[in-house]
Amino acid sequence: VQLQASGGGLVQAGGSLRLSCTTSGSTFSSYTMAWFRQVPGKEREFVAVIRSTGGRTYYSDSVKGRFTISRDNARNTVYLQMDSLRPEDTAVYYCAADRGIILSSIRRAYLYDYWGQGTLVTVSS
Repeated sequence: VQLQASGGGLVQAGGSLRLSCTTSGSTFSSYTMAWFRQVPGKEREFVAVIRSTGGRTYYSDSVKGRFTISRDNARNTVYLQMDSLRPEDTAVYYCAADRGIILSSIRRAYLYDYWGQGTLVTVSS
């Protein structure tokens, strides 16, 4: 499975961006898809996830109410709509995929099998 993330850029605080992550293969609908982010010197941080079955979503407390994760199985794409952006949201954002990850592990980056290349989001104050 190959993941290609896009949509990052420079935005002012309070603005919005939508990230996209497109995957190869015909089994996209069977994968749990997640977004993580990372700043230099820090560990990769969980942002949001959408499950394969039922499409249930989960968010980190820091983005809940501002970010929305969604998926389009027909397009093999997962999205991250980011609203009310803050300077502390500045990071490289990565999409990740896994088929068998269990609910209690969805926030653990090291358990995801597939990763995109990352897209940089910079929020200016």
